[in-house]
Order: sequence, then C-alpha cells, then structure tokens
Amino acid sequence: MKSRRLVAVLACRNSGSRLYGKPLQRLDIKTGWCVLDQVIANIKKLNFIDEIVLAISEGSDNLYFTHYAEMASLRYVVGDEEDVLKRLLLGLELSQATDLFRVTTESPFLYWQPVCAAWKKHIDCNFDATFMDGIIDGCGFEILTTQALRQSWERGDHRHRSELCTLFIRENRNDFSIHQLQEPPLLSRKDLRLTVDYPEDLIVCRAVFDYIKANNQGCDYSLESVVSFLDQSPHLTGLIYPFTEEGYKTMYL
Repeated sequence: MKSRRLVAVLACRNSGSRLYGKPLQRLDIKTGWCVLDQVIANIKKLNFIDEIVLAISEGSDNLYFTHYAEMASLRYVVGDEEDVLKRLLLGLELSQATDLFRVTTESPFLYWQPVCAAWKKHIDCNFDATFMDGIIDGCGFEILTTQALRQSWERGDHRHRSELCTLFIRENRNDFSIHQLQEPPLLSRKDLRLTVDYPEDLIVCRAVFDYIKANNQGCDYSLESVVSFLDQSPHLTGLIYPFTEEGYKTMYL
C-alpha cells in the first residue's frame, strides 16, 4: 500500500445554469460552512488518502477557488473548463499520484464507510477502476489509476474529456480491470438524491446537514440514518423527486 499514492483531485468551477457556484453554496448559513468544506472534511477523515488537490477551471469566475486553496493549505492546478479529465490529470501529475479518489464538489454526503476496504482491494487485485455506483446520487465514489485515466484522455474524444471523466472506461470495459462495488440495498434509492444541482437540492442538503449536526454525528454520519430522516420528511423528498429520474438516467452517460 505504501508504494501507491492515492490523491483526491477535486474539479472546481462556479459556472452552472441551474445553480451558480454549487461548491460554495452554504450548508450552514450561520457559520458559512459550504458544500466544498463538507466534501473536504469527508475526505480528510480518510487518512489513507495522501493529499487533496483542487483542479480549478480557468476564468475570473473561478478565482475564489485559488484563494480557497491557499487559505486551506491545499495545492491546486488551473486548466480548461471543458476538459475536466485533463484538469484531473494535471492534479495527479502535480501530486505524483498513482491513483485518483474521485468525488464531485457538489456532493456533500459521501458514503465513506467502505472506502478503506475498497482501496485495499483495488491495490491487492490491481484494478484499473473501482466504482461505487448503485447508491444514492451524490454519495458514491470512484478510485482509478492514473494510467487508466491517461489512456482515457489519449484514446477518447471530447465526450470522454468532459465532466464524464470515466465514460471511456465504462464504454470500453473489456480494456480495463473494473471492480463494481455492491451497494447496500437500503442505500439503493433512486427516489432520493443528495447532490446540489438545483435550488431544491440545496434546501434538502441543508436540512440533512442540520439533522446530522443536531445529532452530533459530524463527519461520522450514517447514510442509513439520513435515509430514515428523509423517509420521515415527505416535504423534503417531494422537492427532489422530480429530478431523480433524469439524474439517474444521465449519471454516467
């Protein structure tokens, strides 16, 4: 395990037609704790992840992320807005990473419990890609070798270099060694989503954050308990349900 270096490279940008500045939207209005703060806190609790690097999109709209990185003592790279895969590769090169831990910067509630075992198996079995897919939208993760991502960029086209960074691997499964993690049935809920893409998502994620905070769970939260909370909150699930069908249909395509 020591010969491998797992780095979380987080793609950051502020543009968005549905909700501007999603990573910087506040989960806690009083303290200013934002979605990106929560994403980073989730990753930091996984002490086998060697570093967090921000992969920031070019453009004046995104200058705040460089300030954020400096204030948080994080290294960062800046690159093309559309070629997200290239930005991730720049971050992997900067950190000399052998493997990428990938989550999105608009998804504050990672299913963190299986990550350690997934990383160990990823190494032991020499997988190119490990996917936690079949879980609530926004809670999954991916572990990928830098080599597999380089191949994706070199062999793929503009679709594969977009925010759909693992599309080439998913479309060419016979060329890669892939481990598909099994999600717990309780967390396979296509009627729910925990990602911030619409204003309604933000309302729900703020309520979930308040629930976690009120129960003193911090970053040790249980998604199972979050599901129970949402199942008892139809006024919240009703806000996000209209976006679930399209969200799951286009998640990896």
